[in-house]
Amino acid sequence: MEFGIFWSIVKWLGKRLAFALVGERNEQKVKAVQFHANLSYEDFIRGWRPSGNSTLELVDGPFLEMVYFAQNNPDSNFVIVIEEINRGKPSQIFGEILTLLEADKRTPNEALELTYGNEKNKKVYIPENFYVIGTMNIADRSLALVDLALRRRFSFIDLTPQLGEPWKNWLKDNFRFSSEFLSNIESRINGLNQSISNEPLLGEQFQVGHSYVTPVLGHEISDPEGWFKEVVTTEIYPLLQEYFFDSPAKAIELRDELLRGL
Repeated sequence: MEFGIFWSIVKWLGKRLAFALVGERNEQKVKAVQFHANLSYEDFIRGWRPSGNSTLELVDGPFLEMVYFAQNNPDSNFVIVIEEINRGKPSQIFGEILTLLEADKRTPNEALELTYGNEKNKKVYIPENFYVIGTMNIADRSLALVDLALRRRFSFIDLTPQLGEPWKNWLKDNFRFSSEFLSNIESRINGLNQSISNEPLLGEQFQVGHSYVTPVLGHEISDPEGWFKEVVTTEIYPLLQEYFFDSPAKAIELRDELLRGL
């Protein structure tokens, strides 16, 4: 499970990790889905759907589709990437499949009959060549974190801001930013993140990610300082206003510290 606050990076890395597990960039072996509040077991695992002849038919969801692909191709790895896993209700969406995610349950001997069984596949097991990757934004205070039952079945990786030499070198190579300018930006963002980390009601998980100060490749930037001012004013400051909604003066203070001297 990957989690962080710079969502585009978390999402990108989830797919890259999936392709690494597969061993190639093969969209047939990697499926990405996104959890949301209205997603159900019937959507994700298996459920009844209307057919073209005014009847209902039992249809496998994306999770079982990938499970069967993996079972039928034991020499290849298959991955499902669940984006924003904490936006849904994982325990309800997974149902009895939650038990099958455990490492010692991934054999035909541990197969379980699903809530909606069919004659062809009454029992289901998750093969060892099938991987589940979940991503989530833990800084979204409108959402709960995953429950303990799901947490026990995943390993967690915390993604933190990376503003070191690789970031500087990439920007110098692609945008011709000066080393002095980049060191200045790095110092300002690190200072902001230290202030955020020291806030009792926030903490390290609310730090500003490096994607805020990493332009899209191909974007023309003739005035680096002007670009940074715009990022602070239109992207970082609104985030700080949300963080410090009950203390607007603090958000203004942190914004002004980012812009001081530019």
